[in-house]
Amino acid sequence: MSDYFLFKTEPTVYSFDDFLRDKETVWDGVTNPTAVKHLRELKKGTKWIFYHTGDERTAVGTGSVVSVDASDPKVPIVKVKVGQKLKSPKSLDAIKAASVFHDSPLVKIGRLSVVPLTEAQWDWFLG
Repeated sequence: MSDYFLFKTEPTVYSFDDFLRDKETVWDGVTNPTAVKHLRELKKGTKWIFYHTGDERTAVGTGSVVSVDASDPKVPIVKVKVGQKLKSPKSLDAIKAASVFHDSPLVKIGRLSVVPLTEAQWDWFLG
């Protein structure tokens, strides 16, 4: 189980600016079985990267998990709080070019909306 993840969302649906405004939210709308499995595995304090999909395809910020209610295994309720904007947003092209992501589901399974990250990948996003 990873201590770091990446969550994807359409910025037209919920953007990082929305998250900054709200400070906390429930992360929902995830239906892919693998992504739901990852949500159920999250624990309080898990750190994650906020990634805009669609035309933008860029990692833009951070967040952390406040709580997870996995009593309904099909729809875990994950409360998250905002972190900060990345000093340097990372495009999908930059992610694909970085050797640290060579075997990552982030580049191998493009439709996966909740992706585990290694510590080295987390550090790359923050660098």
